[in-house]
Parts: sequence; structure tokens; C-alpha cells
Amino acid sequence: MEFAKRMERLETGIFSKLAEVKARRLAEGKRVVDLSVGTPNIPPSETIVKTLLEAAADRSNYVYAISDLPELREAVATWYQTRYGVTLDPANEVISLLGSQEGLSHISLAVADEGDVVLVPDPCYPAFADGPRIAGAELYFMPQRPENGYIIDLDEIPEDVARRAKLIIVSYPNNPTTAVAPPEFYKKLIAFAKKYDIWVLHDNAYSELVFDGVHGGSFLAYEGARDVGVEFNSLSKTYGLAGARIGFCVGNRELVGKLAKLKSNTDYGMFIPFQKAAAAAITGDQSCVITTREAYEHRRNVLCDGLTEIGWPVDRCPSTMFVWAKIPAKFDDSEVFAMELIRRAGVIVTPGSAFGPSGRDHVRLALVQDEEKIHEAIAAIQESGILY
Repeated sequence: MEFAKRMERLETGIFSKLAEVKARRLAEGKRVVDLSVGTPNIPPSETIVKTLLEAAADRSNYVYAISDLPELREAVATWYQTRYGVTLDPANEVISLLGSQEGLSHISLAVADEGDVVLVPDPCYPAFADGPRIAGAELYFMPQRPENGYIIDLDEIPEDVARRAKLIIVSYPNNPTTAVAPPEFYKKLIAFAKKYDIWVLHDNAYSELVFDGVHGGSFLAYEGARDVGVEFNSLSKTYGLAGARIGFCVGNRELVGKLAKLKSNTDYGMFIPFQKAAAAAITGDQSCVITTREAYEHRRNVLCDGLTEIGWPVDRCPSTMFVWAKIPAKFDDSEVFAMELIRRAGVIVTPGSAFGPSGRDHVRLALVQDEEKIHEAIAAIQESGILY
């Protein structure tokens, strides 16, 4: 018996590999400080939990959801108007996702045929590339270079590639580089998409996790954005709901409609108690968002400043719940460094190569441990002698 050839396009995820290494080390009774997977350890607010528990206690909520509750769509529209100044039609420009990753896996199926070109950042969150691969699309990697502030230079995309492209995927604040794009980038992106008839997907999962007093925004707030694309947003990091898998696709009604049609053939909608919890999260008291942002900013300061002090220079990241760090000079491969770091210090980070070809000399560290654990990781790295 044989398997589908499309499976050959995919590799075992780096996080699965790291989990195996972590399990072996723990089984041996050794110390582990895990800074790899971006799994938040900041729980949701009491209001969100209370709403979820009440909805879960209602046995009528255990039916197939089929479609989003009107109250959820209205809540998303209110959230976007209040938070981003963007007006949405709840009935036609909003659809829930079972987490952004599900949407990233499906949107290329709605847009790209076999052999079509999809433009993806390099480095990028793996699902940005894996979704198009599943659809059989041809990937064109757009470099995010440090000398350009990790902002994609659209002028570098060859004319023939741009004319073949069906979809461009971008994400700022960016995972893994933590870059925040200026307004000029979005204006240029919209003009580029209109010129070449390319759909735009902007992933906006980290708009609330922007530091140093900077205010995150929305792609859809720019003139013409809704003509060419959609935005994904997520409650995973901001509201501590990662395991509930709650995300949204909003924007261009034609593209939202195509994705809704595809999803109607692949799932039965989001569990109703999760929908109710999501509505409570985005329409309720937003002080929890401020608390979460301040916690990540403090952890960033502790980690970046601490690593710099022990001889691993790491700049403070401007956003997200990650740190994008160049590997020590004595190493030239991020996976080799990451595995050596686990072996010698018991600290787990994600090799930058997992995010694309240009990530080979970086690693990503997730700010998912409290201050005590971060200090423990810094001390372990220093004691290991791996930096010298």
C-alpha cells in the first residue's frame, strides 16, 4: 500500500523533534528549561474562564456548531472597530478559524491550484509554507534581511514570479524575527497586490504584543486593503487561549466566502462554549491584555539583557513573545547549536533553520517561562561554557 505523494512535500515538524529530545532528557532525570514552543503560560482572565465554564455546563451547547454564532461575528466586528478602527460586515466579512494554523493550512486550497506560485516570507512560521505545499503550490521565498529591518522588499520579487503568483503571505509583528512593519510597507503591499492581481493574507496574531509604547495596528486599516485581502487574528497569545484554538479570518468578503465554503466541507465549526468565551474575551475588560503585554515585555528585558551580560549579545525584540537571536560566532548552523545547547545546558530553543533557509544562523527563544526560569536558563548557558 502507498501513501499520497503530497506527504512527501512535508517534513516532521521541528517541534516534534524537540519534544522527543526533551522527553529523553527528562526521563534521564536531567534539567530542562524549554524556550522552544510558543505555548503561553499566562492563563486567561477569570471572566473568560467563567463564561467558558457556564457555557460548557449547558448541555444544549454540545451540538454541531455548523456556523459561527451571530453574537461571535458581531463581537469580532465590534472588536475590530474599537481596537483597529476597521468596520466589518459581521455576516460576510468574518469567519472563525480553529486557530490560525488551521486557516493557514486551508486558505491556499481556496486560492492556489497545483503549480501556482505563493509568495512566503523567509524566515517564516512553518505553516505559512506548509499550507501552500499541501495545495501543491510552488513557493517563492521573500527574504527578510536584517539590514532591511527584516521587512520584505517587494521590489526584489522578479516580474515573472509576481505575474504567476496567486497569494502573498505576510505577517507583522513577525514570528520569528519580531519585526514590526512601517505604514509605508502596507501601502506598497496593497499597490503590489493590485498591480499583479495577488491575494494578500496578513497574519496579525501579535498586534497586542508590541513593546516600548508602540501601538500595533491592522492591515485592513489601510486604504484598499480589503480589495485585495484578508487578515488572520488569534486569541491564543493575547488572551491565553492557545489550546482552545480560536482565530478569525476577516476582510475581503469574496475570499472569506471561499474559505467558509471550503471549511463547510472540512469541519463542523468551533465548539459553542469556545465561541462564547471568545466573544467574552474580545468585548470584555481589556486590562488582561495590558497585563499580558507587560509580562512579555518584562521577560524580554530579563532574557535579552541577561544573555548579553554573559557574552551572548541579543538585542531587545520590539514585539511578539519571541526573541530572534544570532547564534554565537563559534557556530555556523542553528540546529547544531540548538542540539548542543540542550546537551550542555538543558535549555531548549528552536533552530532558525526551521523557519526557512535564511534562518540558519539564528535561533528563536520563546518567552514562555516566568522570570525565575529565565534566570535559571541564563545561568545554565553561562555555566555550560558553550559561548566560548
